[in-house]
Amino acid sequence: MLNLHTMKRLLFLSLALLLAGALGAQTREVRLKIVQTSDLHGNYYPHDFIRGCDSEGSLARVCAYVEEQRRTYGDRLILLDNGDILQGQPTAYYYNYVDTVAPHLTAQMLNYMRYDAGNMGNHDIEAGRRVFDRWAAQCSFPVLGANIVDTLTGRPHFRPYTVIEREGVRIAVLGLITPAIPMWLPKSLWPGLRFDDMEQTARQWMDTIRRKEQPDLVIGLFHTGKQAYTMGGRYRENAALEVAGRVPGFDMVLIGHDHARACLQVAGPQEGDSVWVLNPANNGRLVADVDVCLTLDPQGNVTGKRIDGRLADMAAYTPSEAFLSHFAAQRDSVQAFVSKKIGTMARPISTRPAYFGPSAFVDLIHTLQLAISGAQVSLAAPLSFDAQIPQGDIRVSDMFNLYKYENMLYTMRLTGREIKDALELSYDQWINRMQSPDDHLLLLRGEGNGEAGERTSFRHPSYNFDSAAGIVYTVQVDAPRGERVCIERLADGTPFDLNKTYEVAVNSYRGNGGGELLTQGAGIPQEELKTRIVRSTDKDLRYYLMQYIERVGTVDPKPLDQWRLLPEAWTVPAARRDYKLLFGDEPAW
Repeated sequence: MLNLHTMKRLLFLSLALLLAGALGAQTREVRLKIVQTSDLHGNYYPHDFIRGCDSEGSLARVCAYVEEQRRTYGDRLILLDNGDILQGQPTAYYYNYVDTVAPHLTAQMLNYMRYDAGNMGNHDIEAGRRVFDRWAAQCSFPVLGANIVDTLTGRPHFRPYTVIEREGVRIAVLGLITPAIPMWLPKSLWPGLRFDDMEQTARQWMDTIRRKEQPDLVIGLFHTGKQAYTMGGRYRENAALEVAGRVPGFDMVLIGHDHARACLQVAGPQEGDSVWVLNPANNGRLVADVDVCLTLDPQGNVTGKRIDGRLADMAAYTPSEAFLSHFAAQRDSVQAFVSKKIGTMARPISTRPAYFGPSAFVDLIHTLQLAISGAQVSLAAPLSFDAQIPQGDIRVSDMFNLYKYENMLYTMRLTGREIKDALELSYDQWINRMQSPDDHLLLLRGEGNGEAGERTSFRHPSYNFDSAAGIVYTVQVDAPRGERVCIERLADGTPFDLNKTYEVAVNSYRGNGGGELLTQGAGIPQEELKTRIVRSTDKDLRYYLMQYIERVGTVDPKPLDQWRLLPEAWTVPAARRDYKLLFGDEPAW
């Protein structure tokens, strides 16, 4: 018995054959436009609700672009989103956790723009299963995730793929997510699920797609980057190019996750194959734009295929007035939420000094983590490269600067040796091993020319630059790797014992193995980490930080001055030089 799509295709081909007979059996062309967004991180409106200013990119600008392209392509435009859309700006946070009764704004917006498919990202999983299941149920298009598997049934929790048909052409879209979720997020956010290897899953479902669906075009929609490596000894992270180059059948692989723009062709697994790989980076500043031209014979078989990809810049587009008008009431709700005063900041704070020594910014997080958890030691990093909170009223919007991600707060048991070894790896990724006073203090990439961040950046992500509070220690910048951190005592003056077990406050990203400071650094096996957790908050850390500030009223953050970089005759001048390379001006100290 013929299935529905086969019957539809036979009917379309019959009509095409009749027309072809009348016209002398001519071939025909079908032109498609594929548009992909990725890593929007809540940037729906052309406004940054955290900083209170206009923003680049945004879904509103993408909407204007899509409206323009649809005037040419009509329903031959295929619109796809590649995840990490439920986290970032307060727009997402508000409809994730504050107003959970109204329809989710993200689903409403994507439905309004007529998306054809979406894909799950790791920061969507971070929102928690109650949030992402509610959102996906409200989307009028399929949300994909072939390797997000229900542990009871062994079947994908979301649809593994979807097939879109346009003018007799069948387009299959396979969705995959990086499997390294357990390295970053507590299991309480994804109960009953597991995350399978991307390449193995792609092979499995590609076989099904080709056999069952007989597509004319196959798109991989992968929430992962392109520089593959293994995390925690088992999770293949950023495996997009590996899958594109090893699994036969893909015409294009649309990626995201690492916020690194890409537009290239890679060799496929079969001789003569090439696969387009595109990544539009983040925040809706760019979209992946792919032109596809298929030549079909009178029987409807594809005899020719031309694909051309580019990244389209949204800066040239004025945000869609119709979009903004349609969602004006929701914008007002979010603005009222972020404008709420929760306390007073006695002095301005910035992450900038945090890279060169103790800072009021990171030490405020340490202080709050210790107060909330009751732990003896705190580990924390600057989660945003360059964040500032001014003196005066603290509003909800400032909390997204203070703490960027929706992490839980863990209290874990670590030995003194494990604390030291975790810090050793942190500073090895952060601080250069200086061999002369003229060397860089920080571990940088790029030559640097004095322009703020133009050619100079950190070699490793700053959200893994953990410092500690609750202990007094030094970091010897000219010492060999693994021998730089010297812990002198606890902050209360009692001796520090490498063999003793301490309670340590960390965020859930770190406690689950994120950044590998606890696994690679401290040497704790990945599967053992969960046994070290003594307590966990049931809500995200930002929620508790807001509660704490509301309770104390006025916050007067100051550096705790519990650690130093030595020798200071080298490190102080080098810090001034590197500060100017990174930020383009002189430090205030």
